[in-house]
Amino acid sequence: MAEVLVYTKSYCPYSKECKEFLDQKGVKYEEHTIDDDVAMQKEMESKSGGRTDTPQVFVNGHHIGSGDDLKTLEKTGDLNKMLDL
Repeated sequence: MAEVLVYTKSYCPYSKECKEFLDQKGVKYEEHTIDDDVAMQKEMESKSGGRTDTPQVFVNGHHIGSGDDLKTLEKTGDLNKMLDL
């Protein structure tokens, strides 16, 4: 199975929705909560090309984008391929 990393904020409804989506698919992921962690926020911004919104999703080190981007990949059928499902 693919390695999935999700940067989130604890109070972000989109982060919660993204995690629920991944949970429903049975995808295991590593979560980095960036609420008050400036270093982690900078890491996310650097890896995502300057994006500051959450969630930011990475699969096998490849930047996917937000939860909406993840759902777009689901609709096209590409997400399962990326996740090795």
